[in-house]
Amino acid sequence: MLLARMLCAFLGAWLLLGHASAAESYPQRPIRLIIPFAPGGAADIIGRLLGEKLGQALGQQIVIDIRPGAGSVLGTDLAAKANPDGYTLVLVATAHALNPGLMSKLPYDAIRDFSPITLAVESPLVFLVPPSLGVGNLGELIALAKSQPGRITYGSAGQGTSGHLATELLKLKTGISMVHVPYKGAGQALTDLLGAQIQLLCTSTLPSLPHVRSGKLRGLAVTTRSRSRAAPEIPTVSESGIPGFRATTWYALLAPARTSPAIIKKLHGATVQALRSPAVTGQLVAQGAEPIANSPEELRTFLQTEIDVWTKVIEQAKIRPNT
Repeated sequence: MLLARMLCAFLGAWLLLGHASAAESYPQRPIRLIIPFAPGGAADIIGRLLGEKLGQALGQQIVIDIRPGAGSVLGTDLAAKANPDGYTLVLVATAHALNPGLMSKLPYDAIRDFSPITLAVESPLVFLVPPSLGVGNLGELIALAKSQPGRITYGSAGQGTSGHLATELLKLKTGISMVHVPYKGAGQALTDLLGAQIQLLCTSTLPSLPHVRSGKLRGLAVTTRSRSRAAPEIPTVSESGIPGFRATTWYALLAPARTSPAIIKKLHGATVQALRSPAVTGQLVAQGAEPIANSPEELRTFLQTEIDVWTKVIEQAKIRPNT
């Protein structure tokens, strides 16, 4: 019995030394960062910006691997099944928390199959209307929708996207009735909003703020808990009479499950360093985004909370899961 205990203690110490040694020498070759979204979008832009600085902090190149498809599921699944050696990472976005409620079958578990590193970036969505609708704030929009149920049409970048679910959350919290018009992308929805072919759109601040500043659109409210530094003149939804409302676009860095805690610690430190560099912070804030850089434990809690919140909204809004 004593010999067995001594052997277990020896093996445990040997494994710890092995992990420590691997972390000390890590990384020894380029690291692949999977972006499970189409090229040229916000995820691609943020991933490349972060990857450049992260590579500098780690002393190795970060190779961007664009793997779009199935609402980010294809690239995320590739990361989930990768060798947990620290050489494959994935930049997930809000869709990571929406897909468990939207997909009847996922090839991975959004929590258990990943080792969290950090919540990298968070940015608000903004509720937009054309001036011709004749409303100047969110309260007036809600009053109009209540007075004329089903008259207002609202667009989205597609069924189950963050803007769609944020608007459904608004409907659930206020009891208003509006008609959803899904598009194949935010660009087309924004074009139709500018032409007043739809009356409302909840979308990212990045492509929409220039139209607000030119007077072509009105920004009624942002969906974060506090105002955006990129558009401090636009109130929050909470300030507009719906306390506690929150629906953001976010990006988080994950590794495959069972990645060594020592390697995760090293990746976390380098990512925080990259996010807090003046160059990265400045570019993110200019685009309406905020660097977050929380802990792996905080990210795990955040992801579970997001999944729980949006799965409930999907169920209450009766949005049918995709197969």
